[in-house]
Amino acid sequence: MIEAIDWYQSRSPGLVADLLRCVDACLERIIRQPESYPVVHRETRMALVRRFPYLILYRISGEGLSVIAVFHAKRDPKIWQAR
Repeated sequence: MIEAIDWYQSRSPGLVADLLRCVDACLERIIRQPESYPVVHRETRMALVRRFPYLILYRISGEGLSVIAVFHAKRDPKIWQAR
């Protein structure tokens, strides 16, 4: 997220607030319905962030959620799969 914030800040500072709002909204959707998103690797699920090319990868663990990564959609998935 820090890299994304830095990149958007250097291009258009107003987009940083939009990015953060969209990530927060995606996290809220995940919290409300965690099992509605597809499993993409082992027990890891993926939700797409609207308006931005980012994914939120997470696992359901007992009564909680663990976010594995907020990940740019064009990056090599082997990077997050090692986490």
